Amino acid sequence: MGADLDFKNVVEARERLIFHDQLGEHGGGTWHLNVSDINHLPYENRVFDLVICSEVLEHIRNDNSAIIELKRVLKPGNYLALSVPRYLPERICWLLSGEYHHVNQGHVRIYRKKKLVRLITANGFTLLDCHFAHSLHTPYWWLKCLIGPTRDQHPLVQLYHRFLTWDIMQKPHLTRVLDSLLNPFLGKSLVLYFRKDV
Repeated sequence: MGADLDFKNVVEARERLIFHDQLGEHGGGTWHLNVSDINHLPYENRVFDLVICSEVLEHIRNDNSAIIELKRVLKPGNYLALSVPRYLPERICWLLSGEYHHVNQGHVRIYRKKKLVRLITANGFTLLDCHFAHSLHTPYWWLKCLIGPTRDQHPLVQLYHRFLTWDIMQKPHLTRVLDSLLNPFLGKSLVLYFRKDV
């Protein structure tokens, strides 16, 4: 199951899933996608073993309501994996570009780890683990902010985007090691793992 507020994102996800099905990489299971608001998910109570909420909460004005909704659809004792932009790289993006946090449906806040953990644990979750990820993506977003967040056709932006795509697809050892070494300092995303209390 997958959900997104933006119809274009759902269509793109569908095309990627079909592509992976054709490559035989999906494992033969079924998948379903829909357009929906995180504050009003079209699922029954306690239906999922795992919920992944990736880079969503920074867009949501009522993030507490969103956490309550994620809790509602998750089975007790099961897991929530959640990521948001990390505080320092995101703050630098906001400083480099006044336009940055208004594009792509806008970022309405920047999270500090402790505040986000308090919000989620106050709603009946226990923190299990956390880490930082995507350090090689941080300079890309800084570059976009310097050039202009919507100027995707700029040669430098396109070059860096090709590098990131190549890195994701090929997973070369050198960049995996570099990413791992830089994540504690430059990781673009804060990734948190929780268990829903029984």
